[in-house]
Amino acid sequence: MTQFTHDTAATQYVDAGATRFAYRRFGTPGRPPLVFFQHFMGTLDDHDPALSDAFATDREVILFDNTGVASSSGIVPDTIEAMARDAITFADALGLNTVDLVGHSMGGLVAQEVALARPDLVRRLVLVGTGPRGGEGIGALPAWVAELFTRKYARQEDMWLPILFAPTPASQAAGRAYIERIVARADRDAPVSDQSIAAQGAALAAYGAVKDPSYAHLKGLSLPVLVVNGSDDIVIPTINSYILQQFLPDAELILYPDANHGAHFQYPELFVRHARIFLDN
Repeated sequence: MTQFTHDTAATQYVDAGATRFAYRRFGTPGRPPLVFFQHFMGTLDDHDPALSDAFATDREVILFDNTGVASSSGIVPDTIEAMARDAITFADALGLNTVDLVGHSMGGLVAQEVALARPDLVRRLVLVGTGPRGGEGIGALPAWVAELFTRKYARQEDMWLPILFAPTPASQAAGRAYIERIVARADRDAPVSDQSIAAQGAALAAYGAVKDPSYAHLKGLSLPVLVVNGSDDIVIPTINSYILQQFLPDAELILYPDANHGAHFQYPELFVRHARIFLDN
């Protein structure tokens, strides 16, 4: 697997339960694999090769479509908890015993639930542009933000520019560089379905609606956690990252300047450096 990269690793499939999971696995075996959990409406092709190829130099990287998403079979469930159960099914199907997780946005919600359900499986957790169950504004986007997800473009990947990046020249330039990286792969993942989008939206709304000002469930996440976000996240407001850091038992927080929901895509080298310090501890 060491000879493959983000753009050349084959899409593989594993059958588990009622789902045929699509995934890509590459990098250097030896350490716990780094498994990436994807955001709302994201597929295998929306992961950033600047991140996965950098991490793959000294560990295995696993990217996957959860149940019903893009090239994976089945129906996307309408709760975050069910998505987590499916992700655990996928990990077990690959025979993974110990993993580190990177969860972005909705993927960060799912990753938290995986770590809560299977503390034996997850060693360390990196949460980017996400928040806690019942967090501020989760699943309740302002109308002007929700509209960004419905726009049509000649190159549809350009939809991520206003969603993931700040409206400044520097951030938009970083966004355009990210788009060029994610469209470089020749063989593409399947698009997300209308069912997937609707179910993911319902899951986000339900997860955000469960309010507990004490965030008591976060006490169950006793593993080390790195929380990363941009200074002004319009999708999952940045205050949620501070809430995570305050209520998790063992969490560090990093906020990147002039950045939005995709801060790690805007600062890929810096993010990899910070994440490596955390993961290698």
